[in-house]
Amino acid sequence: MNKMNDQASKTYEIMEVCLLAGKIMLQSGGETYRVEDTMMRIAAALGVEKSHSYVTPTGIIFSAEGDEPTKTKLIRISERSTDLKKVALVNSVSRQITSGDLNMKEALNRLQEIETMTLTFPLWVQTAAASLASGCFMIMFNGTWIDFIPSMISGGLGYLSFVKFHRFVPIKFFSEFLAAFIIGLLSLLLVQIGFGKELDKIIIGSVMTLVPGLLVTNAIRDLMAGHLIAGLSKGAEAFLTAFAIGAGIAVVLTFL
Repeated sequence: MNKMNDQASKTYEIMEVCLLAGKIMLQSGGETYRVEDTMMRIAAALGVEKSHSYVTPTGIIFSAEGDEPTKTKLIRISERSTDLKKVALVNSVSRQITSGDLNMKEALNRLQEIETMTLTFPLWVQTAAASLASGCFMIMFNGTWIDFIPSMISGGLGYLSFVKFHRFVPIKFFSEFLAAFIIGLLSLLLVQIGFGKELDKIIIGSVMTLVPGLLVTNAIRDLMAGHLIAGLSKGAEAFLTAFAIGAGIAVVLTFL
């Protein structure tokens, strides 16, 4: 009986390591099929040869089979962002587990450290990067250098407003709508006072920092990998983001 209890306890600990790795990857922008593959590889390396994982953008189900009855755990994913550094760190831990350089306890401690890390750049750096990217996107879309500074202003302030709004209103759709509205309004005002020239080019360049490029890419990759539910749900999320951006700009253009 004690041996069975010890085995069950070990299995639960292995599942905890696998679920934590999957949670970090999914919350950081990892693809669904990559999360499933990583979890199953970690389980196999730690001694659970038969494991099954089912991952969606909002939850992870993981089960482990052994001599004792099959055990299953579920965790809910409510917040998702883009932090590919954490994905790379989890992949590194997974490789170390597979090669035998990390045992279960060490892996769990390392994953807990990764989960609590704050690897994102300061907000002012993100805003500056979004501002510069907006100006460069405007040039890429055949804009003129006259509109480079206006694009930087509207794009940077639009991204900053998106981050601030999202902290107060955790519904991403409304944050994106309000940010797009501010971008459109600032672009219109800059053109009307003569600081900008081509309104359409300024708006296009500025909203590119809000476009869900990684989300669309992951949706297509999940669909190609056969994860239809995850691919469709990510595609729907990307569509809502695009709709929010378009609606925010459309409200401003009605003022013309």
